Amino acid sequence: MAAKVQQQQQSSEQPSFFNLHVEGVGYLNRVRTIKPKGKKGQEFMACTVAALRGASSDVAYTKFDCRVSGAKVQEIVEILEPHVTAEKRVLVRFRIGDIYPEAFTFEKGERQGQTGVSIKGRLLRIKSAKVDGAPVELPETETEAATA
Repeated sequence: MAAKVQQQQQSSEQPSFFNLHVEGVGYLNRVRTIKPKGKKGQEFMACTVAALRGASSDVAYTKFDCRVSGAKVQEIVEILEPHVTAEKRVLVRFRIGDIYPEAFTFEKGERQGQTGVSIKGRLLRIKSAKVDGAPVELPETETEAATA
């Protein structure tokens, strides 16, 4: 009987997570499809977000190398990809989760052989976008449609 109660308690317990989210405004860059080497996983969409920070008169950037996570944000990135490819300025309001640093070694260029650090994360949401200053109509999420 005690084992049965313990099983019920274990099955009713929900796993807990600690979420780390970064929200901001930045430029969408380097939209690409990543094909893992060998047979290690499926291909996925990735991009870089150059987040703006600091005073508007002296803007600094923090780059996030992101895996595009979720069907809705992937759909939005696919809409914006031709503008990025055309080298237009694609400004987005975003949410990135699960950020972590990753060290790497530069393989070419003037910093070849030196160690660098990349901030990785998952692009979870694009709330709005502008291309060269003009707003872009994006598909609404279910929660946004319900709120309206």
